[in-house]
Order: sequence, then C-alpha cells, then structure tokens
Amino acid sequence: MICLSKVRQLQKLFLGGLNVTRSTLFSIDVKHALLVDPEQSKHSNITVKGWVRSVRTHKESAFFHINDGSSISNLQVIVPLTKVPRNATFGSCIEAVGSLVTSLLPLQQPVELMADKVTVIGECNFRDYPFKAKKKHSLDYIRQYPHLRLRTLTFGALMRIRSAATRAIHEYFQREGFCLVHTPILTSNDCEGAGEVFKVEPIEKIQGTLKTDEKERNEEGAANFFGVPTFLTVSGQLHLEVASGAFSKVYTFGPTFRAENSRTRHHLSEFYMIEAEISFTETLEDIIKYIEGMLKFTSEEILNTCSSDVQFFVKNSSDFKHLEILENFVTKTFLRMSYTEAIEILTQNANNFENKVSILI
Repeated sequence: MICLSKVRQLQKLFLGGLNVTRSTLFSIDVKHALLVDPEQSKHSNITVKGWVRSVRTHKESAFFHINDGSSISNLQVIVPLTKVPRNATFGSCIEAVGSLVTSLLPLQQPVELMADKVTVIGECNFRDYPFKAKKKHSLDYIRQYPHLRLRTLTFGALMRIRSAATRAIHEYFQREGFCLVHTPILTSNDCEGAGEVFKVEPIEKIQGTLKTDEKERNEEGAANFFGVPTFLTVSGQLHLEVASGAFSKVYTFGPTFRAENSRTRHHLSEFYMIEAEISFTETLEDIIKYIEGMLKFTSEEILNTCSSDVQFFVKNSSDFKHLEILENFVTKTFLRMSYTEAIEILTQNANNFENKVSILI
C-alpha cells in the first residue's frame, strides 16, 4: 500500500511541482519513471532499482536497460565507466541513483536516468544464467526455469494482465453491490458432482504413521482428519447459495481444483473461478446484464491499464485481428438469442465447421 504522502509526491513529480534536491532521495519504479516529463521540473537524486535486461559499453559510458516488473518497457541507465561496479552484469539486480533527463532517442523511450552511483544488490553469473539478452527463447525452454521465468517478457506481461483482470473483477462486483464470500478450499462436498475431486489426507495417514483413538474411528474404518472425507473444492456454489439467504448479491473468486485424469492443454487441474448468486431475479436478463457488464468492464480495464502488454501479445500473435475483436467486444451490446435461434444458426452454417456440429435437442 502506498501512503498518501507518497501519492502526493508522485503527483507533484508528474505535474512538474516537485524539485528533488541533493538532500532528498526519491525512489520510483520504472513504470512511473517513464511517465516523468523532465522538461517540467528538476528530477535529480532519483533512485531506481531493477534487474539488468541488457548492458553495453560505448566510449566513456555504460548503458544499462533495467526492469523491475512494473512495465514491459525498460529504463535506460547511463553510467560513467569509472562508476560501474565490476559485478554489474546482465541478470544482476542494481540500484541506480541519478537524474531523469529527456532521452536522446525519444522514439525508443521518453526519458533515461543519468546515474551518479550504481550499487549491485544481487549478483548474477551471466555465463550460467539460462536466458540470454538478445536471444528469443521458446515457452517450453522458459518453463524449465520456473524461478526465473517471470523475468521474461511473455510471462511478465501475462502476470500484469492477470493482476489487472483480478483487480477489475473485484472492482466491478463491489461497485454493483455484491458481497465477497471466501468459500472454503477444503470441503466435504463435491458440489453435486461438478467434477472429479482431489482427496485431502494428512501425510501421516498416507505414510501409515497416523495414530488415532479407536473411539474416533467411524464405521467406514478410515480415520479422517475432520471426521468425514475431505476434498479440494470444485466449486463454491453451495456455500454461495447459503450466503444468498442473508445477502441479496454474493460472489466468490478463488482457486478451484478438478481431478480429471487429462493432462492436455484443454484441461486445468487448478484455476481461479468467478461464481455469483443473486437472490431476487425476475428474468434471465437480470443475470445476463451482470455477466455482460463484468466481461466488458474487465476487458476495458485491461486495455486501459495494460495496453503495452496487450500490444506485445498481439504483435506476437498469428492473428492481428484479436485486438480489433476485443475492442468491438467492449463497445458493442451482446446479442441475445434463444436456444432455438442458436440451433437454427448452427444448422444453417454447419458446412463452415471443420468438425461436424453435433446438436443436442
């Protein structure tokens, strides 16, 4: 959480009302550093911390591109060669203190940091580091290094978009008057057979070392931790239905687990699911309007707050119409149709599908 005084300092920094003096150290992340207009006010003694994405030397200066995860874009830090630590290498984590100035190459980035001091916070052996500065790595290769993969462009952009989507989903439901309910992750129900369940047991029981009082054993013979079989949740629906008897609008957004024995890209064993219950409804439209509103609000927030990340995925996509589809999705009203109308449209266009449409009536 950022305190109010910090927010006001940032506002002054962007609006040109804050002069940072030699006696004042002002720490800023890469995202906000790139938004500063150096022409509006003096920005000296700025501190930026991040991981080195690339480094090169030219004549009397070294040029570092650093990133702290706040933006897909890097901040260029220019340091005199005499002030560059020997262990400031590709992949290392550094702290740079200096002045934000207008970049000589504004088309590449608007500002850069002229550093007076660079300190290495965390070293990195660039020879053993699995990712190389100018090499594009496949997703299969990146997944081999789960502890480092979030530093890559792809996974970094994905996490920022996911974070923005999560924030927007909660904001939408709260704005619409829904009450957030944290439904249990450990539960004794399988939600009306919604999916195959993972059973949860103490490790001692699995290893056969669990000591249980004979009086506490049930007729089924197995000693359960809670007295009944316990599973990872497949849905919070039943708990929400109970909550909707006290709150007119409730929702949950949490982890869900399915134990279907399928390890293809079409099946997830763990995912986050949005579920909602509304107590007083008259028509299906009462529910549809919330579904449409949530999808549009969330998509619009992602386009507004993560535009660079979205553009990155569009640029690396085989279909450049994805962004156009998303923008139309946000601005146009969802078409309503009956089940019968949908069947008729599918039937009329059956020849347009690679796989024959199987229609259940």
